[in-house]
Amino acid sequence: MDAVETGCGQCEIDQCDGSVGYGGSPDECGETTLDAMIMDGNTMKVGAVADLRRIKNAIGVARKVIEHTRHTLLVGESASFFAESMGFLSEDLTTQNSLSIYSKWLNQSCQPNFWKNVIPDASKSCGPYKQSAESRKEERNISERRIQVHNHDTIGMIVIGQTGSVVAGTSTNGADHKIQGRVGDSPIAGAGAYADSTAGAAAATGDGDIMMRFLPSYQAVEYMQTGMDPTIACQKVISRIQKYDPHFFGAVICANTSGSYDMSF
Repeated sequence: MDAVETGCGQCEIDQCDGSVGYGGSPDECGETTLDAMIMDGNTMKVGAVADLRRIKNAIGVARKVIEHTRHTLLVGESASFFAESMGFLSEDLTTQNSLSIYSKWLNQSCQPNFWKNVIPDASKSCGPYKQSAESRKEERNISERRIQVHNHDTIGMIVIGQTGSVVAGTSTNGADHKIQGRVGDSPIAGAGAYADSTAGAAAATGDGDIMMRFLPSYQAVEYMQTGMDPTIACQKVISRIQKYDPHFFGAVICANTSGSYDMSF
């Protein structure tokens, strides 16, 4: 648990890839919010926070959820108030970099974004939006999708201790220009990560809005529980998602209790 918290926490401090920690991935109102989760594979307990505001150490808050509550997931302003009660410093997560990203996006008529079937036309202009009178199926083309996902990532960490304990954790600042209140796969147990000390652990990254629908981390660990090699377990969960969305972008890492590991994307 200490290793996962420290590792993910260092990535938050370093602002890994610009998509972990403060000062990155501003939402459509220019604010950076954080999601994180930690799971103990011995007890199967999970602590998670989502849409966390004004607190830099999201993975640390997630661990406090395990240690000081009977809950699993805290969200939004309430999660921030909880963090402050646990002694975490409240501070602005905005930086000159995130302000620059946001300003550039506004100047590009808020492109790309995550709205559909609204007026004004979300593919051409900024909001505020209202639902359109006509319901139309609108699929983003591949180039738009890749603009969104290639500049975003998540840290997913798996630690296997010498005594066989397995712990997994995640931390992210979410998708660029997400709609306020959006929560992706990272803080959801079984989606962003999953750990079971009798089998192993898995963690996911990529298009969380798609990946979370399939609980890929849970499914991969269940495959390894049957004795399946991590390579095959990862490949099977990715293939399942591809069946429904051939153009999604994502990856899963898998590690079993013997220390074997692999990934598929």
